[in-house]
Amino acid sequence: MPALVHQFDWPDRVVVGTVGSPGSRSFYLQVRDGARSASVGLEKQQSAVLAEKIAEILDALMADETNRFSVPAATPAELVDNDPLDQPVEEQFRTGLLRLAWDPSTAQVVVEAFALTEGDDEPAEMLQVRMPVGTARAFVERTQQVVRSGRPLCPICGEPVDDEGHVCRTPAP
Repeated sequence: MPALVHQFDWPDRVVVGTVGSPGSRSFYLQVRDGARSASVGLEKQQSAVLAEKIAEILDALMADETNRFSVPAATPAELVDNDPLDQPVEEQFRTGLLRLAWDPSTAQVVVEAFALTEGDDEPAEMLQVRMPVGTARAFVERTQQVVRSGRPLCPICGEPVDDEGHVCRTPAP
């Protein structure tokens, strides 16, 4: 069990955002509840997969005829959050393992981020965020937008194209 748990049960804000310019951005999962906040570092791919898997949970709940909860198909307008990360961004830890769950007792998606560790060491810190379905849908939309807003991808090899140009390493067909 992690020694330090940053727990947010009904956060005011939960977003993925970046610091830096495309090509050298750092991704953060940031949560705020009143004056209390936490920011944990993520990789771009972790951010993308997190949004994808949360969307899958929400879509499965929508398709489940026995589900008694109302799950929005799109982000409710009042939950759209396009503001930058709260400053200053102070990273509590770099994320290694992410875990997702659905809590039907509170109708919340649960995200757990564990600190990156060396070898077989137990994580020293963990972030646990519980978000209602509307907030989760807004989180997915924003995270997907943030991930897409980076460098354009090469149509041939799929690798990012830098400002200096791109030499495709994939031979033309």
